[in-house]
Amino acid sequence: MTRMKPALILLPLMAALTIGLAGCHKPKAKTTEAQLARAVRVVQIQPQSITGALAASGDLMPREEAAVYAEVGGFRVAKVMVDVGDHVKKGQTLVELDPAMIQASLLQAQAQAAQAEANALQAEDQASRVKDLDDKGVLSQEAIDQRRFQARAARATANAQAAALKDVRTRANKLAVTAPVGGIVLERTVRPGDMSSTAGATPWFRLARDGEVELNAQLSENDLARIKPGQHAQVTLPSGAVVPGVVRLVSPQIDPQTKLGAVRIHLPVQADIRAGGFGRAVFSDVSGTALAVPESAVRYDADGAAVMVVGADNKVHRALIQTGQRGSGMVQLLKGPPAGTRIVQNAAAFLLDGDLIKPSDVGAMAPATAAQAARK
Repeated sequence: MTRMKPALILLPLMAALTIGLAGCHKPKAKTTEAQLARAVRVVQIQPQSITGALAASGDLMPREEAAVYAEVGGFRVAKVMVDVGDHVKKGQTLVELDPAMIQASLLQAQAQAAQAEANALQAEDQASRVKDLDDKGVLSQEAIDQRRFQARAARATANAQAAALKDVRTRANKLAVTAPVGGIVLERTVRPGDMSSTAGATPWFRLARDGEVELNAQLSENDLARIKPGQHAQVTLPSGAVVPGVVRLVSPQIDPQTKLGAVRIHLPVQADIRAGGFGRAVFSDVSGTALAVPESAVRYDADGAAVMVVGADNKVHRALIQTGQRGSGMVQLLKGPPAGTRIVQNAAAFLLDGDLIKPSDVGAMAPATAAQAARK
């Protein structure tokens, strides 16, 4: 009997072992799209209370403006006493006019008044002498009446000259142009050497009474209905500084062209609040209800603001929106998906159109709750 070599026996055994091991190795299972889906928080678009969201812009202007004119014409400006930015008191002299022309007129009026008064006294004395001579035959009745008429005419002339003297004195006192109210000088147009004029003249000065400057904010008709006198606001100045304000007046009418109404906001008197500037007011104690989403849900890119809408199949797609008022961590939707639409709460999540997600529904939350959940 022929004996087989060991090598020949081992070869079939190794082949069988290799086949057996290969049969034991199973192929790797494929990862499904559902397994790759990210878990994200989802919130519904619902009407929300937005507190402190109402804002409005407008111009800074004096609460009350006073114009200063010359009250007498034909006189040359001798001296200008104040300049733009100066604080003046009521009755303070702003401009002095040259009194040379009126001094001669004053002396002449004084002399004419004195002469007329003397003539009146003389005529009245002569009239008093014939007081009891009527029908006595001493003088004719015509002569008696004539003396009495002359006395009346002389007194009338004296009164007219006295009035003319008073007018000249009044004009002389008006050579000092004074401030009608106290406040800040906003504008000055007069120079030494100018001639005063009373017909169609430009104001020499414009004053902000008591230095008070207000914000004349413009609001829509709907927003205007939410504002009441006495409400508080934070006003941002052109410098970036923020000052407190109080609503003083709400316009009783709407501009037919712009459909806006004015709200006058009283501001503190301080140097950096200048008339003619621009300001923005945020009414902190105003609340309202509007269709809104959490601020964290809004993403911004070159196409504008958008939210990621979650479909019935839990796939997301981008939807453009137009935002409005902000407050309490919420943003008003002026245009966008309707109420009840589910959106991704955190726009910072890296999601693309068509991505599948695992939604964790938060539902309709109060503003404070939404802001807290967005930070988680």
